[in-house]
Amino acid sequence: MDKAKILIVDDEARMRKLVRDFLMLKDFQVVEAEDGEQAVEIFFDQKDIQLIILDVMMPKMDGWDVLRTIRKYSEVPVIMLTARTEENDELNGFGLGADEYIAKPFSPKILVARVEAILRRSGTASSDVIDVGGIKIDKSAHQVSVEGETVDLSFKEFELLTYFVENQGQALSREKILNNVWNYDYYGDARTIDTHVKKLRSKLGPDGDYIKTVWGMGYKFLPEHDAK
Repeated sequence: MDKAKILIVDDEARMRKLVRDFLMLKDFQVVEAEDGEQAVEIFFDQKDIQLIILDVMMPKMDGWDVLRTIRKYSEVPVIMLTARTEENDELNGFGLGADEYIAKPFSPKILVARVEAILRRSGTASSDVIDVGGIKIDKSAHQVSVEGETVDLSFKEFELLTYFVENQGQALSREKILNNVWNYDYYGDARTIDTHVKKLRSKLGPDGDYIKTVWGMGYKFLPEHDAK
């Protein structure tokens, strides 16, 4: 299940790569622009961009002009990035319709958290309730039921199941699962995943069979209606 497409606009390739890598760890789709003119062209050409991370100081067309141009036609969420921290700059950004204003240097993890929060507020993020193959996940209440019966999961078991369901049909490597469920900076043994999967399968009963082992790689969540 695809997540939102995000446009990163920054004239520094290193900065774009840093932000892109952290967003892709959360399975966001990412497109990039290296200046303001290119950003405007991509935004109006692709149509389905759901959030913009926009640097202020850029050649050809700065972030303020990009924001002014886009706001004439769209209310797409925009996070402004800048090395300038003056109050007037922040007020200018919000006055032009920015949703967030983040000063460099910043924590990429905090930026991703802001992205997810904005998308939830805007209704672009995934639904809070997922119902598939007899398994119902209520993300806001942090509850899971199987065939109508509530199942008691630990925090990590809940996160792992949610990640599987949101990426159903995809073969997920242990490394990717670690990065997304146990966070990017987790350095534990990949066998942690196998232990949690074993417990999760047991708690899900017959529906635990939806979690397929991909030998030599990791796991795949395949509901009954897709198992043929």
